[in-house]
Amino acid sequence: MRGDLVRKLAARCLSTGLAVLAFVVVALTGATGWGLALAVAALAAAAAEQRIRPGADLVAETALIAAAVLVGYARRLDDGLDPALVATALVLLGLVLLVGPLRTAGNLEIRVANLPVRGWTPLIADQLGTALLWLLTAVTLAAALALPAAVALIASLLVGVGAGAVALDLARRRFRPTARGGAVARALRRHQPEFLLYFSAPPGSEYQVTMWLPYLERIGRPFMVVLREPEFLAPIAAATDAPVVYCPTLRAMDEALVPSLRAAFYVNHGAKNSHCIRFTELTHVQLHHGDSDKAPSANPVSGIFDRIFVAGPAAIDRYTRAGVQIPAEKFVVVGRPQVESIEVRPEPVRGLAHPTVLYTPTWTGHHADADYCSLPVADDLLRRLLERGATVILRAHPYTAQNPASARQLGRLTELLAADRARSGRQHVVGAAARELSLTECVNRSDALISDVSGVISDYLYSGKPYAVTDMGDEGERFVEHFPLAGAGYVLRRDMSNVDEVLTALLDTDPAAEKRWVTRRHYLGDFPVESYAEAFLAAARRELAPAPDRAASVPAQLSPLA
Repeated sequence: MRGDLVRKLAARCLSTGLAVLAFVVVALTGATGWGLALAVAALAAAAAEQRIRPGADLVAETALIAAAVLVGYARRLDDGLDPALVATALVLLGLVLLVGPLRTAGNLEIRVANLPVRGWTPLIADQLGTALLWLLTAVTLAAALALPAAVALIASLLVGVGAGAVALDLARRRFRPTARGGAVARALRRHQPEFLLYFSAPPGSEYQVTMWLPYLERIGRPFMVVLREPEFLAPIAAATDAPVVYCPTLRAMDEALVPSLRAAFYVNHGAKNSHCIRFTELTHVQLHHGDSDKAPSANPVSGIFDRIFVAGPAAIDRYTRAGVQIPAEKFVVVGRPQVESIEVRPEPVRGLAHPTVLYTPTWTGHHADADYCSLPVADDLLRRLLERGATVILRAHPYTAQNPASARQLGRLTELLAADRARSGRQHVVGAAARELSLTECVNRSDALISDVSGVISDYLYSGKPYAVTDMGDEGERFVEHFPLAGAGYVLRRDMSNVDEVLTALLDTDPAAEKRWVTRRHYLGDFPVESYAEAFLAAARRELAPAPDRAASVPAQLSPLA
């Protein structure tokens, strides 16, 4: 997004500009102290750039900073050509040139968590850039204090030896791979996973996996998680005891997918899913990470999977309505297990004096036809809620911050609620406090929902409580045709011209109460509340059974026509 691009460009300009300025001041003026101070500032800027732009190429900056520091060091010592300083320069030059390639090579190695495997080489390779910045900082301080050049040489050699050991181990792994894979493959064979959860997505998407992990664990069979982006390794490994494997290449996947595997589960339609689909001996099952009437929920790409687990018959209708032809036998109705902890309110509660309203604006999407975000018009909505004495839980989509305009709009709403909280004492929940609550906790705390078109509505439907949906496309009567779930709720027009009417229905009269229960069965399946998640667990176990047993054990309640 634009704001992210601006941050990256600013970080790049700052680190490069300070590096050039440090070199110019040291090399062309007599202000050695100022030049060394600028070198330290340039190193701090380079470290910040590494955080903002992981994997950034800092060869030019570090080369300039190293040159500036070494020239300044020579001037500080002022005793002619020092062999130790020359040796330090050579070691630093080698490190500056090698750090990038070693990090790249390390990133091509398989990494793992929650397995008794020591994979220190890729981890150290990934930190060599940071080590080089710390080394240059140490050499700069040694120069400022006019310490003997031998001090800088020893520090440089220590880092150089570590980089050399990493280079040798990476070369051995590349040119002399062990038979039947490395230590990770051997550990996975001992683990004997029967299925895997495959995941590839943009940063900040780990919620798509964590919502499914508790239910995959309840299947009761050994499994593993395969990731295609390294930033997900730590957060997902912290959410499960199952092995989590980062596979940067197809070769790494060939090593990680051991013979004991029978099925692969997916939670989105990421482009890299095809890298796992090629393993035709597995049964490939799409789970999705939510159930909604959004256009992506009827993605034609779903057809590449052997099974498509859906919450209710409405999901199958959605594909048909979108003109996506998928054989009926691929669909399996399993409910939405994540809603099992949501408290069900069987009778409508009308005329609440001080209701708690959950507001869940979605993000703008990657394309205009998937932009259902109501943040641009939400100011008036929240003010009307506050006038009715409502307490608001504002829980925005995790991707909201990717759009600078959405981030500003969310900031204004947060300020509005904070001001009302200070004035009225109502305990609105916003920002980090709202993200710390699970969606289930938000649903259980609230009396009603106002949402954009998103999977939140399907989950909220399980509670039996009323909801309103924003019509951001200004579709009028066609809105319910395109998004049938809105038909059991109350539709807010984009211009908020019917906001009072909708809020009265939502918080007082609730005329759609009876219709919601019919819609609930259609969208979330007709499964007993006390054993709701068992439908998914039974379906998943069936896919793990040997082929002959699988064909003979299709429960009636799991058939796509149930």
